[in-house]
Amino acid sequence: MKKLIRRIKALLQRILKKVSSNSQERSPLNSRPLDTSIPAVSPQWKSVVFVCSQCANEQSNSSHRTSSRSTASEDLQNWLKSRLKFEGLWGKFRVVSTSCLGVCPRTGVAVVLVSEVGDGNGQCLIVNPQSDREVLYSRIKQNNG
Repeated sequence: MKKLIRRIKALLQRILKKVSSNSQERSPLNSRPLDTSIPAVSPQWKSVVFVCSQCANEQSNSSHRTSSRSTASEDLQNWLKSRLKFEGLWGKFRVVSTSCLGVCPRTGVAVVLVSEVGDGNGQCLIVNPQSDREVLYSRIKQNNG
């Protein structure tokens, strides 16, 4: 998984470098520079939790379903968001759903923790969306630095 994350980072760096160099060039259609008016912002969160939406697509057996069609991944994501909000950590962390992470466990849900704290590398964890919630939450809080 570390290799995959490094490859993704390298790809993103190449794309950003290409976009940066292209924005300094003149557009072939006219002599004006390309529009660079897209604003950039600094988010308040320092850690992101990616929850694979493709893992555990079967109906969740959770009694805490958010809807009759929620999956184990959705239940885990909603639980994490609620817990972070309850403890006042929602601004420091962000929990987002992502498409397939390429890990595809037979059981459990793939979760990647990426933090600005430390070396910035992500941790890919395979968690049971019910029994591993508290352990996962502890790992997420450790990323708070």
